[in-house]
Amino acid sequence: MKTLQAAVIGCGAIHTLHVEAIQAYPASQLRAIADTDSTKGRRLAERYGCRYYADYRTMLYDGDIDVVHVCTPHVAHKEIITAALIAGKHVFTEKPVALNPGEVKEIKNVLAVTTGQLGVCYQNRLNPSSQKIKALLESNAFGKMLSIKAVLTWNRTHDYYTQSPWRGRFASEGGSLLINQAIHTLDLMQWFAGGIKSVKGVVESSFLSDATQAEDTAIANMKLANGARGIFYATNCNTTDSPLFLEIHCENGLLQLHHNSLWFISGDIKELLVCDEAPGEDQKCYWGSSHQQAINNFYADLKNRDNHSYVDIHQAEISLRMVEAIYQSSITRNWIEF
Repeated sequence: MKTLQAAVIGCGAIHTLHVEAIQAYPASQLRAIADTDSTKGRRLAERYGCRYYADYRTMLYDGDIDVVHVCTPHVAHKEIITAALIAGKHVFTEKPVALNPGEVKEIKNVLAVTTGQLGVCYQNRLNPSSQKIKALLESNAFGKMLSIKAVLTWNRTHDYYTQSPWRGRFASEGGSLLINQAIHTLDLMQWFAGGIKSVKGVVESSFLSDATQAEDTAIANMKLANGARGIFYATNCNTTDSPLFLEIHCENGLLQLHHNSLWFISGDIKELLVCDEAPGEDQKCYWGSSHQQAINNFYADLKNRDNHSYVDIHQAEISLRMVEAIYQSSITRNWIEF
């Protein structure tokens, strides 16, 4: 079995999860990292025992690199993904795949004329609770799904934005709360329901209005593909990062995700179905613990093209379109159809 030679572009906080996954996968090796901070880059390359590049474009000339991981700010995603695909590499990128659906179309055009595969890291789909919910809904275990409610209340400080000025800007992040923190929740809601038909929402900036040009709070109602209603609320104005609260109302009871534990509730019955694993000590709780599995799936699919267990650009585009639709609806006060 050929060992996949991997490279990581962008050495911010999230890159460590990618490095650890590459090192843990039995048929991959970290060959290089790229970061514009040469001091940090050289130090990390020495630690990982790999090459360092200040410019990712130079790194792409290395013909031995098979797969590139993109862990940069959002604004660089489209440029790096397309350059890597043109250079003959496979790409695994952090979400979002691009700043907006227009950039997604450009990436699709490149994918159509190159041979590389593109995977997007929506690791929360692979959490034990998410997998259990998906299986129960597909098997119709508790009857028809009637509604899904998601509440995400996290904390982002003014320093979070001022220390990384690309955050909270439409030109460099594509927005703020929706495209960064809440996009995983939007993805799960539509994924559980088999897609989305339309959305009506409102965005607002309040406690963080002087730190970001985009929203710190959002609400939305959704008409989902399976006929269910979606009720969504998210904010970065909480004083702590509370775990996602998710509730799915089915004909014969409720599925409730609370404090990372999934429960089935019906009348006096309350049954614990599964608990999500806690992330490692050096990982943020809201990242979940499924990066390793997401990367494993993508690498396994590179080995066997008959598999397709990763999130591709077509799936990743849906939540990005949901973000754009909520922005548009907030302006027009109308339902936005998909």
